[in-house]
Amino acid sequence: MKVAVAIFQNDQSLIGTDNPEIPSDGEGPVRPVKLTAFTLETMAVTNKRFAEFVKKSSYLTEAERFGFSAVFAGLLPDNSQPSGSSEQMFWWLKVNGASWWQPEGPQSSLEGRWDHPVTHISWADARAFTKWCGGRLPTEAEWEHAARAGAELVKFPWGNDEPNDDFLPCNIWQGRFPVQNTCLDGHYGTAPVDVFAPNPAGLFNMCGNVWEWTADAFRIKSLSRSAKARNRTARANNQKVLKGGSFLCHASYCYRYRIAARSGVEACSSASNVGFRVAYDWVQRP
Repeated sequence: MKVAVAIFQNDQSLIGTDNPEIPSDGEGPVRPVKLTAFTLETMAVTNKRFAEFVKKSSYLTEAERFGFSAVFAGLLPDNSQPSGSSEQMFWWLKVNGASWWQPEGPQSSLEGRWDHPVTHISWADARAFTKWCGGRLPTEAEWEHAARAGAELVKFPWGNDEPNDDFLPCNIWQGRFPVQNTCLDGHYGTAPVDVFAPNPAGLFNMCGNVWEWTADAFRIKSLSRSAKARNRTARANNQKVLKGGSFLCHASYCYRYRIAARSGVEACSSASNVGFRVAYDWVQRP
């Protein structure tokens, strides 16, 4: 299947922020990085494309092998039977049988969602797909550089303007999280991978819709006591960096749909709002 990519040349770039909204995530400071030329697919991997991969490779995702995945409660039908929940985040439920092809459990399907981003994907699942198609996961620095389209330190892929009820540039939560979503952007859960305007590099949905795995282990670049403790936890639990936020992000709860925002999540985890896109090494032909 032919896919569109954006090309980024060898470049010096700035990543991070000196004005972190969530300092405990290690969003800052601003730092220079040297990037080798790479390409990044303009859209997240879709359900249709992942189904092709599974058909040709007989791959079984970690959620399928574990027998469950995390589902946002608001997506579940009334007759679903969740097997447990998180005490800290009651809106997440552990649902037996939930996986990429049954996103809300055995009663659900991908009907009408083939062009949506594949979800319930672990880091290993994403890596398996990228290897199959000849690519790889982007590094965090590559992801940030691409999301900014090379521009220096803009807050969002579209610039610095905050989303609001009159300006809806991405798929995030509108209303009162987690009990009321006004859906002014037209979507309650995931949206097709090519909705909303792309950034100047032609990349769609770099913020909002689904979190995207990167290649990097989660680490906070600080010598503070709290950062050292957080890094020990990240190493012990094999946490990887997710970027971009998701349809569940809201400024009052998870203000992580900013480019510099990041999250550290166990590599084996999967959920309703986690997907990925593919990067490639790029060598200019003579």
